[in-house]
Amino acid sequence: MLPPRKTRSIQVGPLSLGGSNPIAVQSMAATQTRDEKATGRQIELLSAAGADLIRIAVDSTRDVESLIRLCSTTDVPISVDLQENYRLAESVAPHVQKIRYNPGHLHHHEKETPIAEKVRWIAQVAQANDCAVRIGVNAGSIAPEYDEAHANDHVGAIVSCAVDHCQILDDAGFYNYLVSIKDSDPRLVIE
Repeated sequence: MLPPRKTRSIQVGPLSLGGSNPIAVQSMAATQTRDEKATGRQIELLSAAGADLIRIAVDSTRDVESLIRLCSTTDVPISVDLQENYRLAESVAPHVQKIRYNPGHLHHHEKETPIAEKVRWIAQVAQANDCAVRIGVNAGSIAPEYDEAHANDHVGAIVSCAVDHCQILDDAGFYNYLVSIKDSDPRLVIE
């Protein structure tokens, strides 16, 4: 028997996640968002299959324009994956219920801007638009400082990154967030 989950509850539009709420099913459209026909079809299929939340990636302003149109076609809450351009959060937040950023991508852009400042900005945008935030730690794109600080300890690097980003959001007074950790090796995720 699995031990009871010990998480807090957050709100993603009308959907309550964590705490004693039922486990929600999320899936992601595996299309280029600007291909509105294909992405729209995936939204349809995911919705019909009972998805509680649908994630869509945005890489460009062109994707944002398509996302805005696509959001009007479903009642299922939408989570946007910012991919490598965290500044797109401001354009998508009024139209979605959750914003996902990858901590490992934040050091690539605006290198003179501290990571914590970028995360606080995402939190401000999310707060202003009543969005939840997903800290999406991807083991394949850990920021170099975590790999350096945790040499030969991949799990330690991932966990340290997640904990640091939680602390940034907590310090900013933003609590409507969750953490996901992804690795191609499920044993590492469980560990």
